[in-house]
Parts: sequence; C-alpha cells; structure tokens
Amino acid sequence: MAKTLRFLTTLMGWACVAIGLLHVALGNAAIPGAGSAGATVDSLGRFLGAAFAGYGLAWLWVARQRPIPASAVRWLAGVLLLGAVGRLISLAVHGRPHDFQIALTVIELVLPPVLFRLADAEERAPHAPPERGVRAGDPA
Repeated sequence: MAKTLRFLTTLMGWACVAIGLLHVALGNAAIPGAGSAGATVDSLGRFLGAAFAGYGLAWLWVARQRPIPASAVRWLAGVLLLGAVGRLISLAVHGRPHDFQIALTVIELVLPPVLFRLADAEERAPHAPPERGVRAGDPA
C-alpha cells in the first residue's frame, strides 16, 4: 500500500503540473468544449492553470517526503474532492458539460477516498533498522 501511495502522489503531482502549464500556455484552447469563451474566461483559465500547477508541485513535495505525511495527503485529497463538489454544483446549476469534464468529475470523486484510505500507508509501514554497526545518519 505504501508503494501505491507513493505512485499516486507522484502521478498526481506530475499530472497536475502538466495540466496546469497546458492551461497557462493554451488558455481557452485547453478546455474541451469551451470554444471562444472570451478574454475574461481565458484570463481566469490561465491564472487557475498556474494555481493548478502549484497544486501539482505540492503533491510532488509530499511525494518526496520520507515517510509521506498523511495529513498533507488528506488535505490535498480534500482539495481535489472540493473541486469535484464544485463541478457537481455546476452540473446542477448549468447542466451537463463536455463529456471530458464528466470523466474528470468521476476521477475527482473516486480518487480522494482512495487517497484518504492510503494516506498513512508509509507512516504505518515498518521501516528497516539501520545495518549493524552503522548509526542512523552516518554516511554509507
């Protein structure tokens, strides 16, 4: 389970950074079904793309920790779930979006419970003791 957690946190990080930078670079063109949404939506999308890239960097920072901190995983997964709630509100208020957005909503609803469950996998995993005659922190 610890390997799965490390894989998912790293995947989340790189995926979010890539998606965020794509939105910064392409603006409205990065949003399936958006067409010509205008300058205001383009500006908002590019700004939020930068924020999403930063969200991805937070996932990558978490993935580099030893052990991966469960509280950080839970907070970041909660943000993802909040995004899914926002999509559901939009669905209720404005109707069905592009099918790609529906697929993202499903991922954003399914993945957080998995991450919540795996969050403390590394913290709970038994750690190998230092080799005999070697103290923790000594160079090998």
